[in-house]
Amino acid sequence: MATSTAGATGWYRGKVKAVPSGDSLVIMAMTSSKPGPPPEKTITLSSLIAPRLARRGGVDEPFAWDSREYLRKLCIGQEVTFKVDYAVPSIGREFGSVFLGDKNVALLVVSEGWAKVREQGQQKGEASPFLAELLRLEEQAKQQGLGKWSKAPGASEAAIRNLPPSAIGDSGNFDAMGLLAANKGRPMQCIVEQAPSMGRRAAIETVSETETTSNGTNGDGSETRAALTSAQRLAASSAPPEVAPDPFGMEAKHFTELRTLNRDVRIVLEGVDKFNNLIGSVYYPDGESAKDLALELVENGLAKFVEWSANMMEEDAKRRLKTAELQAKKSRLRFWTNYVPPATNSKAIHDQNFTGKVVEVVSGDCVIVADDSVPFGSPLAERRVNLSSIRCPKMGNPRRDEKPAPYAREAKEFLRTRLIGRQVNVRMEYSRKMIDGPTAAPIPGDARVMDFGSIFLLSPTKGDGDEASTTPSTAGGQQPGINVAELVLSRGFGTVIRHRDFEERSNFYDALLAAESRAVAGKKGIHSARDSPAMHITDLTTSNSKKAKDFLPFLHRSRRISAVVEYVLSGHRFKLLIPKETCSIAFSFSGVRCPGRDEPYSEEAISLMRRKIMQRDVEIEVETVDRTGTFLGSLWESKTNMAVTLLEAGLARFQTSFGTDRIPDAHLLEQAEQSAKRQKLKIWENYVEGEEINKGPVVESKQKEVLKVVVTEVLDGGRFYVQIVEDQKIASIQKQLASLNLKEAPVIGAFNPKRGDIVLAQFSADNSWNRAMIVNAPRDGVESPRDKFEVFYIDYGNQEEVPYSHLRPLDQSVSAAPGLAQLCSLAYIKVPSLEDDCGQEAAHYISENTLNSSKEFRAKVEERDATGGKVKGQGTGPVVVVTLVAVDSEISLNAALVQEGLARIEKVRKWDSMERKVALENLEKFQDEARADRRGLWVHGDIESDEEDVLPVKKTGGRR
Repeated sequence: MATSTAGATGWYRGKVKAVPSGDSLVIMAMTSSKPGPPPEKTITLSSLIAPRLARRGGVDEPFAWDSREYLRKLCIGQEVTFKVDYAVPSIGREFGSVFLGDKNVALLVVSEGWAKVREQGQQKGEASPFLAELLRLEEQAKQQGLGKWSKAPGASEAAIRNLPPSAIGDSGNFDAMGLLAANKGRPMQCIVEQAPSMGRRAAIETVSETETTSNGTNGDGSETRAALTSAQRLAASSAPPEVAPDPFGMEAKHFTELRTLNRDVRIVLEGVDKFNNLIGSVYYPDGESAKDLALELVENGLAKFVEWSANMMEEDAKRRLKTAELQAKKSRLRFWTNYVPPATNSKAIHDQNFTGKVVEVVSGDCVIVADDSVPFGSPLAERRVNLSSIRCPKMGNPRRDEKPAPYAREAKEFLRTRLIGRQVNVRMEYSRKMIDGPTAAPIPGDARVMDFGSIFLLSPTKGDGDEASTTPSTAGGQQPGINVAELVLSRGFGTVIRHRDFEERSNFYDALLAAESRAVAGKKGIHSARDSPAMHITDLTTSNSKKAKDFLPFLHRSRRISAVVEYVLSGHRFKLLIPKETCSIAFSFSGVRCPGRDEPYSEEAISLMRRKIMQRDVEIEVETVDRTGTFLGSLWESKTNMAVTLLEAGLARFQTSFGTDRIPDAHLLEQAEQSAKRQKLKIWENYVEGEEINKGPVVESKQKEVLKVVVTEVLDGGRFYVQIVEDQKIASIQKQLASLNLKEAPVIGAFNPKRGDIVLAQFSADNSWNRAMIVNAPRDGVESPRDKFEVFYIDYGNQEEVPYSHLRPLDQSVSAAPGLAQLCSLAYIKVPSLEDDCGQEAAHYISENTLNSSKEFRAKVEERDATGGKVKGQGTGPVVVVTLVAVDSEISLNAALVQEGLARIEKVRKWDSMERKVALENLEKFQDEARADRRGLWVHGDIESDEEDVLPVKKTGGRR
């Protein structure tokens, strides 16, 4: 407890940890050479006898409490110098002199009259070296009537405390509920009396359960004694001496004693457990502020968060404890030294923040945002963002007869009216793999990866911020605007996800919980007892054309009708909701046609309409309905005729053969088309005055090319990558790669691959080294060999994330050669995407029948589509449209998918070649078979028509 000098002189320095009575102190060492709590010593002031305090109920000696309080207030937490004057082994006590600075503590106590001087034992050397001065001061205090020598009538009787039963050891007689009822939630000033050793129960609930007896005063002046626990309760739990303390138990005990033992603290009672223990918060002074003992214990890894008792606390305090425990686990502090975090299916997303315009609201917790930094028309221009850490009612799936959950429509409409077309800031936070279930073949798409982030309105309008917090989040920093997730939760249209430990979550999680609490308190939305409003919408897009024609008079009653664009089916065809008539219709521009799905500029026309009118409030004027049940007419958004917008951009044709006399603004449509022709925009890029160019996809006029290929990667049921068998380039590239001398991982900073660079990457499945393009790289550069890069293997077509240590620079002579993987799609058929019905099944079928390195196919090239541009990653780039036939099979894979009901044939367009029409008619028999047996897509009967053209006509006439 001291330096060598102190040891030589017998004097030591230490800090007063506790004051058990008016004549004794517990002094601990200032430093310790051993791990764990520092050594300590109990010193009784030499030659003094102070009045004795009662223990665990009973009667004090007169002035015992006042005597102890004088010494406690004088010395607790103070640095002192002390020396052991003598010891009495028979009673196991050491007596000594203690100095507070240059003042003798014993002299101060006696001079105030709080102890008497004991003269016995002088002959044995059991006396203070300052005995004479002590006797003089005692006589002086008696004469002045100080302290216990008071001469006031009744002073001695008034200084006796008769303590009520304690909750410790006598809980059956202690009225814990009565004390709670009188003081719940009200701060009480107390003094911590005891901190006994840890027990078995402490290991279950907290590392340190500090039993603290508190003496306080009620509002009426009567005294109280209570037992409280750490980690928001100081529980009574003494342990038998033979039971060893739990790991870090002694450290936790010392931590609590150092801050609270014999100190003035503030407690707030919150509940009582079944053992009659009071549960509450304990706050100890720390300079000018007060600290929460429970929070301090948890933050330092010395206590666990206990759910059952935490449920008695306020939500904010509960969240702080939970967050503190999570941080202690991450830092592996003390109790959590060997903690192994549970596996999660999420990972953080860093540096993927962007601004953009909201294009579509998918549901109450999912929107699609057009990224301002990505060029218009790019396949990466729109990003699907799921709101972090919240869950809204599901919208259901009409194709599966799944109806929207209660308040799902209201949640979606709430976001639509506030977000569509608005500029937002998106802060991406984490991604999560959504496993749909066991699969037969390992293909991309088995685990859908969903990206989650927080979305903020950059320019709030009146009413946007009424129900959302505008205060910054301590975890996420300053908010750039109104948090959309908070808006949703405040209206009662969603709930906050209770994440497991170590799961990624919103950076504004606390604000989300507060918003949810406000909605629960206000009984809003899903938290109310009311059912969601019933909504009956007649969907004419799934009805027959006769029903649509019967509905035409209702749409003719008003010249212009308000509508909402529910979906953009093509550049000129949409699904509209007519609120006034409570129906949904298919709607198309009169006399205006955009390129079809497989033609150049089709996707660009769709993208333009999505940005301009998707989920917007519009006005329409209906002229007629065609034989497929599609209503024809004109559409305005903010008084702008959207057909004019398409024509001006060169993304549509004005077909005067429809007749222009009934088309409003027909002259504007003609002017818009002429303007696009003069500027040679988009579909008019090769326009020559007086000459009409072919509007269909470019089909090779020479004899169809047949390639022998192997399939190397499957993206979905309709897209895959191939390598051409016996291609001399393959052997050359493989030979060059084999000759490379692979060195150790490059030094960070010497090799900094960027997006678009061709490098050498090690494939995780077989550890082989292959050419790869960097698709995504860490934005701030490489900081660690574990930093992940997303790469696209240009010779095989697959894509994955690899660490920096699995990348190597590649010589220009090897990297310059074009990639050997060719992106292909199946001709003449439409295969559902992975998210649609039968999409997963179609992808599995293709995988099982193609992904075999020794299985060869004949690929008949039907078309080549170069509109995809430069290869940017998996699923982008030039596409070869093929009919794929295994060398040992008589039926093409195209026909097999149709036969299984996993795809359907395309539709005939009036400009299609005869060869294409014949090919489609040959596939018709396989589709008839699937339809008759109700296979796959046909399980519920006929499929909804999704384009304006008709199905192939059989030679016998008629139409199925």
